[in-house]
Amino acid sequence: MSCSQRRSSGAGMQQPRERLLMDGIDALSHAELLSILLGSGVKGHPVKAISEDLILHHGSLNQMACADIPQLCQTRGIGVDKAMIIKAAFALTKRLVEERPPKRRLLERPEQVAQHLRERVRFEEVECLYVILLNARHQHIKTEEVSRGILDAVMGHPREVFQHAIRHRAAALVLAHNHPSGDPMPSESDIRLTREMFRAGQILKIELLDHVILGRPGKGSPPHFVSLREQGYFYH
Repeated sequence: MSCSQRRSSGAGMQQPRERLLMDGIDALSHAELLSILLGSGVKGHPVKAISEDLILHHGSLNQMACADIPQLCQTRGIGVDKAMIIKAAFALTKRLVEERPPKRRLLERPEQVAQHLRERVRFEEVECLYVILLNARHQHIKTEEVSRGILDAVMGHPREVFQHAIRHRAAALVLAHNHPSGDPMPSESDIRLTREMFRAGQILKIELLDHVILGRPGKGSPPHFVSLREQGYFYH
C-alpha cells in the first residue's frame, strides 16, 4: 500500500469517529456509522467506500437488515467477519425495539401506599418518613427514606423531601410515615409537616398527592392507615 493510499484509508476511518466526538452521533450519515462498525477497509478500497457500496447495493437499511451473510459478502470488502458485525448490529437494534420497559406500579391511592410500605414498617420501633416518587401518570419511580426518629427534625426543610423528587425527575410524590404506637391518627406535627410540604410542592410544581400514616393493624384497633388528604388537611 502506498503512502497516499494509507493516508486515504486512515482519513476515511478517522473522519467519522472525529465527527461523532465533535458533532454527536446524530450528525453522522448511514455510511459513516457503518464505517465505524466495520473498522477498516481493504487495499485500494477505504472503509467509507465499502459502506457506501453496501448501502447502494441493498438499497436501504431495511433491505440490508434482511440480507443474510452470503448476500452481505457480495459487496467488495465485506468478508464473513464484517458481515457478522453487521448482522449483530441489526440484531441488537431489533432487540432494542422489542424491549419494553418494566411496567411501573400505580401508587396514588392511600390503600396502595399502605400496601407498598406495610412490610417495610411492620417491625419499626421509631417513626420513619418516606417519600414515594411518581411520574406524571402517578406510577412508582422510587421510594426513599427521608428521616428516621423524630419527624420534627425535618420540619421546615422541604428540601430534604423535594431534593429526591428533583433528582429523579418526579412529577408528583406521596409522603408516608409510620406510627409505632399503632394509632395512625395524625398529630399536630404531622398536620404541620403535611401543609408545609404541600405549599413547597405548589412552589416547585411537584404535586404532593397525599400524606399517609401507617399504624399497626390488630383486632379492635383503628384502621391501620390514614390519608391526610381524605381527612381534609390539604389546602385546595
